Amino acid sequence: MPPATLKLLILVCGLGHIALSIGSLAIPKALQWNMHLKNLQPLLRQMFWTYAAYILVINLSFGVLSLIAADELINKSMLAKSITLFISIYWLARIGIQFFYFDKTNAPKGIIYTVGEFALITLFALFTIVYFVAFLYNLSWI
Repeated sequence: MPPATLKLLILVCGLGHIALSIGSLAIPKALQWNMHLKNLQPLLRQMFWTYAAYILVINLSFGVLSLIAADELINKSMLAKSITLFISIYWLARIGIQFFYFDKTNAPKGIIYTVGEFALITLFALFTIVYFVAFLYNLSWI
């Protein structure tokens, strides 16, 4: 794959990460987190919000890194290999969680949620593939 194409894909993924991070701000209201979390002990509720913030910042950081350092993510250095593999595994794990761990019995129903879930899974798959291809490029395998 030509490096210019791979760089463009990483930039697109960077924008996707930023969009995902912005869209994630609507999740607590859409899924009524406050109502569902109010019965938790304060420490557990605080931990939940802390972990949610960690995930948001990680996703946002992937986007910023991809936008400002796309060239560095495909420069074949050990750091480029490590970061692209990490991002790819992160999103592959997220897809696995979506399909094999989440209990969607009480998930919201309706076309908006169905389309939203499809869009998210598609985005997660794009991230997984692009960063794994970047990892393979960094190894000089493609």
